[in-house]
Amino acid sequence: MDDRPDIRPDPAIAAAYGRCRRLQRRHDPTFFLATARLPRERRPAVHALYGFLRGADEIVDGRHRAPAPALRRAELDAWARALRDGLEGRRPSHPVLAALVHAGRTHDLPLHLLERYMESMRVDCDDRVRVTSPEALDHYMDGSAATVGRLMAPLLDATPAAVEPLAQLGVAFQLTNFIRDVREDWELDRVYLPGLDEETLRLGVATPSLRGRIEEEVLRARALFRQADTIVGQLPRGVRPGVRMARAVYERVLDRVEAIEFDVLGRRTTPGPLGLGRAAAAGLLPG
Repeated sequence: MDDRPDIRPDPAIAAAYGRCRRLQRRHDPTFFLATARLPRERRPAVHALYGFLRGADEIVDGRHRAPAPALRRAELDAWARALRDGLEGRRPSHPVLAALVHAGRTHDLPLHLLERYMESMRVDCDDRVRVTSPEALDHYMDGSAATVGRLMAPLLDATPAAVEPLAQLGVAFQLTNFIRDVREDWELDRVYLPGLDEETLRLGVATPSLRGRIEEEVLRARALFRQADTIVGQLPRGVRPGVRMARAVYERVLDRVEAIEFDVLGRRTTPGPLGLGRAAAAGLLPG
């Protein structure tokens, strides 16, 4: 007998999903638009997952974050513990958690993987973040971006063989963000890409060495996107547009970084609204 809850939630849960939807629309409009291309019955679960991740991000980076790393870690631990309580049958203490618990049961999501996600978020609790080796970067992204890819797999009707390729697609997204945000992260006293000279970052002048390191990471991100080609084509037709749209938008960021010759310190790294719009539209073409 199937003991999963009815996909039609009661009014309180429906309101909780609505709150998550508004959070995603406000804070990540690109992801929101990609989510809107998924089948209608899957979208609330994606909104709920985003809501939980956004809650963790607010603890780590929000305007009202706690002043000390230890306090931020304690709040992260409490957020994760509240989710565990909900999964164990206790009434969730927050509407976002209530929505995610419902989504997890409805779609059989492996929400226990969020424990691994929180490991990477704890790194960001430090006032000063330095990822000093390729192995450390891979470990961080496996906990954060790859975990999200694994959680999304059931919502995309992915086969077991597609789960890890989808996780690596998530890594491609995050690596692109790290490339795009080198200057902004430095202003937050964070360096995620190993091998970047800190004096160069301080001066804000893109040396040949820095450009070379950024080019290496762009090539790596491109390779990760190429690896996802076959997998995206194997997903059910109804979920492909959202995945293709997200990929097209992120690859347009890489196009922009190449166009500025990898000067991520002195030039704008994000495409303009027109470029992003064209990328989103191209991502929705049949294929």
